[in-house]
Amino acid sequence: MLRTDAEPDRIALGFPRVRRQHDDVSDLGGHIHLVLPDPTERAACFRVLAAGGGRVVRSFANADAWLEAEAEHEGGILLFHWRQPGPTSGEALLDRVAGRAGTTIFVAADHLSIAESRAILRGGAEDLLPAPLDPRLVRRVIDQSLGDWHVRQDTLSRHREAEMRLAALTPRERDILGAIAAGLGNKAIARRLDLSPRTVEVHRANIMRRVQAGSVAELLRLQFIAESASPPANIVRFGA
Repeated sequence: MLRTDAEPDRIALGFPRVRRQHDDVSDLGGHIHLVLPDPTERAACFRVLAAGGGRVVRSFANADAWLEAEAEHEGGILLFHWRQPGPTSGEALLDRVAGRAGTTIFVAADHLSIAESRAILRGGAEDLLPAPLDPRLVRRVIDQSLGDWHVRQDTLSRHREAEMRLAALTPRERDILGAIAAGLGNKAIARRLDLSPRTVEVHRANIMRRVQAGSVAELLRLQFIAESASPPANIVRFGA
């Protein structure tokens, strides 16, 4: 499925304006958003990214149009030109969206100083792409980034699921689960927590029931995912 919010593209291709469903944001992930003021550059990047189908590509003439369409709530890839016409500048746009776990940001720019480039990358952009944009480079970079994006979202999804299931445990059950994860048996756990072995057995059964784990292996997997999975930081590639 292919969609766009750029007025000429929408009319020519017959696609309706896309409205965000506030109660189902998860279904809108993985989109590619182009916020490029130059119509020729925007159309060229749109065509190369849309080729082959299987992805959602939306294009906008400026940052204000992107914000008006509420596209900021859709996770995925955002590519925008640093020099934006209208009230919302590229700097303001970066400040607004940087740090969102579901959005990977690329900035197209020309004639930047080293200080500006550092500020953009430290401000949350994944990478800087030279402008005017080469559509073939855009395709390569975004294809790779989109693959990484899906891996990150899968990791985050599993992390959230594990945390939700473990949230049902009481503090005492959390302590016992931590001891189980450390490899301790019931007697050792009982000594550590000053409990009877029978009480530990009862707690273990309650833990399995509360988190709906079918085996100790599944229980430990949930614990390890909850402990280790976290939103990965951006890896700056500097013009990959």
